[in-house]
Amino acid sequence: MSSPLGDLEQILLFAILRSGGVASGSAIREEIKVRTGRSISPGAVYTAMSRLEERGFVTGEIGGPAPARGGRRKKFYRLDGKGAEALESAYDQLASMAHGVVPDLRRMTQREGAG
Repeated sequence: MSSPLGDLEQILLFAILRSGGVASGSAIREEIKVRTGRSISPGAVYTAMSRLEERGFVTGEIGGPAPARGGRRKKFYRLDGKGAEALESAYDQLASMAHGVVPDLRRMTQREGAG
């Protein structure tokens, strides 16, 4: 079993997966913003991505210079097999815990909203 992932790490890995398995930090941030409405600072993304890289869950690669970026290079992150396994495990655990209780959760939130 892979090491547990935190919530932010899971969201980052899902964003890479949604981008076809490879994404830049800015593309990851944008995917998260579009899907969740959460704005995550570049520093938070790069710090978490560095941790994921150290754990062998992603591989970072520097791309070629981009004229639109003044010749600066972007770093691209690739979801590795170990990262995919950890993400699948985290998802399975959450789905197992949520199985069958979502209707109860919805009733509770509707009750609270009506009160």
